[in-house]
Amino acid sequence: MCYNVIEGGKKFAKKGQILYKSEKLAFSKLLHVAEEGGEERQRLLAAETQEPFVVRTMNTTEAVNRKVNVRGDDGDIEIPDTAHQISSDSWFQVAFVLTTGINSAYVLGYSGTVMVPLGWVGGVVGLLLATAISLYANSLVAKLHELGGKRHIRYRDLAGFVYGRKAYHLTWGLQYVNLFMINCGFIILAGSALKAVYVLFRDDHTIKLPHCIAIAGLICAVFAIGIPHLSALGIWLAVSTILSLIYIVVAIVLSVRDGVKAPARDYEIQGTSLSKLFTITGAAANLVFAFNTGMLPEIQATVRQPVVKNMMKALYFQFTAGVLPMYTVTFIGYWAYGSSTSTYLLNSVNGPLWVKALANVSAILQSVISLHIFASPTYEYMDTRFGIKGNPLALKNLLFRIMARGGYIAVSTLVSSLLPFLGDFMSLTGAVSTFPLTFILANHMYYKAKNSKLSPMQKLWHWLNVVFFSLMSVAAAIAAVRLIALDSKNFHVFADL
Repeated sequence: MCYNVIEGGKKFAKKGQILYKSEKLAFSKLLHVAEEGGEERQRLLAAETQEPFVVRTMNTTEAVNRKVNVRGDDGDIEIPDTAHQISSDSWFQVAFVLTTGINSAYVLGYSGTVMVPLGWVGGVVGLLLATAISLYANSLVAKLHELGGKRHIRYRDLAGFVYGRKAYHLTWGLQYVNLFMINCGFIILAGSALKAVYVLFRDDHTIKLPHCIAIAGLICAVFAIGIPHLSALGIWLAVSTILSLIYIVVAIVLSVRDGVKAPARDYEIQGTSLSKLFTITGAAANLVFAFNTGMLPEIQATVRQPVVKNMMKALYFQFTAGVLPMYTVTFIGYWAYGSSTSTYLLNSVNGPLWVKALANVSAILQSVISLHIFASPTYEYMDTRFGIKGNPLALKNLLFRIMARGGYIAVSTLVSSLLPFLGDFMSLTGAVSTFPLTFILANHMYYKAKNSKLSPMQKLWHWLNVVFFSLMSVAAAIAAVRLIALDSKNFHVFADL
């Protein structure tokens, strides 16, 4: 009977199916006994006749789509199932989801929000360091996806498994604040691009930025209602890539043309010593904001087995080939316009109206797709909480998405219209949520989960990361709040920037 169990277990393992943690341990022990022999084998065989060991199998979806209780230090946590599709995407599709985020229309702002405050040396070195550090931090989270023998399809699920109930709720709050502010930024971007198109043809100030933001929010809501979950993006990821290439190529070509013709530019960091300190600190938050999603486990949940290996492939793609377009447009934009570079690069370039209009329309549509990616954890929570499953076009499901997602986008649009300061949003998001989620939490979770396997130097390294990024988070948050306060004095709410 023991050998039957072992042989059956081997077949299940070959198929990549999932066993419960306790079953894995028992199976491993039986396998060891069968191979090594000895008295222990006889003891287990005798025990087996009293309490048979049964290997239960289930596919990946069944393993995740069920409520389980995780026992933490401060009480049990009920992990809900998910109403969304998981384990269905190739690593290449996941890589394009990540690359879509990194080359979103936000790249049109990095010349002004990263390079202008940091200058050539600080900007180039900062971007390269941020790339390496972000790849490292994201890989730590990716490697914990199957910690304890089960998949953790949400960031809060992983934190709850490692720490307990309090960390579960704290991570949940941080993540949704992070994603909400990112989505507000996308709506501001889309609204700014829409206004740029309007100004190209009619500069009468009849339609103002808040109006454009409201229209952009409506477009985002329609798209959110039509796409039920992250894996359903499918062909839209290819569309997003094409749109990204359009506005990036246009921005590069027109910037090069302007840069060649322009006189010598000023690349000095502007302001007093105190203001430089705050702007440089805020720009550091923009650096980490550029590369990180704050929702890696949710994206990793969509990838097929083997999930860690495939996710690492996607991350390597994101942080090599995926960052090249962003680097190019950021550096060339700053080279062309120096310290006068706009926080939205297409406002600085000169060229044919139709070309600039095409680039701006591409930025609008790409922002809509990107927002859907970053809003997907919120949508997944709402759909799961209210049991929205089955046919996405069913009347009940359609009405729910109209109400729930429409309401979420409406609130985001209102906040975006009230405070349309894109650079400040990027700084604040990086400070209060990207630093904690991507760097502080990732290093400490890995330290806690792998503590027994780490050398003293590795433990020290992770603690140094935790302390350093905690200090950076506090400093960047102070700088971002100061920037928002200053901009709020200079511009009224619903400002037409």
